[in-house]
Amino acid sequence: RTESQYPRFAFNEPMLAEALTQSICDLALGFGESDEVSMSRPFGVSLLIAAWDESEGPVLYHTDPSGTYSRYDAKAIGSASEGAQTALQEAFKKDMTIAQAEVLAVATLKQVMEEKISDTNISVSTVTLPPATEAEPLKFACHYVPGAARQAVFHIYTTAEVKAVMDRLTA
Repeated sequence: RTESQYPRFAFNEPMLAEALTQSICDLALGFGESDEVSMSRPFGVSLLIAAWDESEGPVLYHTDPSGTYSRYDAKAIGSASEGAQTALQEAFKKDMTIAQAEVLAVATLKQVMEEKISDTNISVSTVTLPPATEAEPLKFACHYVPGAARQAVFHIYTTAEVKAVMDRLTA
């Protein structure tokens, strides 16, 4: 968290998602390089890092416990990831709406999960950029120059919102 704030304080720019992902992977790699007794895999899990970069738009990175990462448009991780990844590769389109992507994600989970999906055993989240608003005119000068007016919004769906997506799937 501290490292991700440095570009904001030093350059008044947010840290790019790829640089943050690289930093996390460097931390994972660093655990196995010392002469001291250390853990070989500090996280022990794969991570999906979703963000919104001003220059690239929506980005999704997959890290693995060894400290390597890759960028994807759609990615599945976990016990049934092979089947889910195949389904995502076949159905995902770059020009999908959020509603279409929600249904695709839940349909993929429904297809590969061993137990029946419900609004309590799955999670859905999005990273979106809100629509542009008219900037307030600068009224005075100060030392702090504010960053981008539009900040990405990370939203974890409530159980009611997950249920609404599931209802659209069956409709």
